[in-house]
Amino acid sequence: MEKKSDLLNILRQIHNNPNFSQREAAKNTGLSLGKLNYCLNALKNKGFVKMKNFKNNDNKKNYLYILTPAGVSEKTKLTLGFMKRKMKEYDDLKSELEATK
Repeated sequence: MEKKSDLLNILRQIHNNPNFSQREAAKNTGLSLGKLNYCLNALKNKGFVKMKNFKNNDNKKNYLYILTPAGVSEKTKLTLGFMKRKMKEYDDLKSELEATK
């Protein structure tokens, strides 16, 4: 099962550099190569990402990863959820700190 934070990191990776290697993306996201591949396939199956290999390239392992409109929407939704969680954590810590004064 893929975590929301993993999916968000992968969607960010695709947004920032759609022509990455899976090995490079695994290193950048801190995921194993196998988990990254699993998550990319899950994103593809959900319709958030399209994968295209380069027809004229001898190395058929190279792909171009494209965020679909649904993928952009999901990335936005995940980012907002992440920000809400972080703001709540901040507010909780701030309340704890004020309570100790």
